[in-house]
Amino acid sequence: MTICYFTGTGNSLYVAKRIGGDLYPISQLMRQHEIVIKDDAVGIVCPVYAGEMPMMVRDFLSKASIETDYFFFVFTYGMRYGEAFAVVKRACDEEGIKLSYINAVKMVDNYLPNFEMNDQVEKLPAKNVEGQIDKLLEDIAERRTTEVNITGTGKIRMRFQRRLGYGILKQDAAREYLVNDKCVLCGTCVKVCPSNNITVTDKVRFGLHCEVCYACIHNCPANAIHLKNEKSAARYRNEHVTLEDMIKINQ
Repeated sequence: MTICYFTGTGNSLYVAKRIGGDLYPISQLMRQHEIVIKDDAVGIVCPVYAGEMPMMVRDFLSKASIETDYFFFVFTYGMRYGEAFAVVKRACDEEGIKLSYINAVKMVDNYLPNFEMNDQVEKLPAKNVEGQIDKLLEDIAERRTTEVNITGTGKIRMRFQRRLGYGILKQDAAREYLVNDKCVLCGTCVKVCPSNNITVTDKVRFGLHCEVCYACIHNCPANAIHLKNEKSAARYRNEHVTLEDMIKINQ
């Protein structure tokens, strides 16, 4: 089994590890000239962003040649996932990929404009993450399938989500991030960025290829990177994932 994953704060990496198999970070795969994946089962694990899959994951589906009898997709999310299943179904249909199974695991929502991180962590036990993952593992082991039907109402909601995404999933989003005087120019933000969007010289500079994953913000050792409109000064990384893990998957 092959699992391709995208993660900003470790939630999707943890779920991918629990599923098992050969794990590949999409951020590294996308740097290859050609991506060919062949296995009896192939899965993608990634977060939901504004009811959509991350921009890089959508590009991955377009670029990769995937040959498998069982293709599955797992989202991680914190509040709701909207029409994300329909978004994946439509993308798979466009790329000629048969979607066998799709599910989502409710975890911490690390979207700083809306959520206070300490509050999210306190609420985590009630979400029974391990129980959700155990059910997911059982479904995949049994090669269970799910049917995703895109209804007329769903199409309307997808259009609304896409408009919402245009305001959030902007590749120049990092140009609005604030770096305060706590920054020691350690370069950690460069190392955890999945899209090579950051450089550090005499200061931190952000480019025009942001994935809006907040990896640089949540993983900064000095807590020096902030949003103008963040609800929380606290930061989050999945408790089972280290900073070294985050650096390794993007280098």
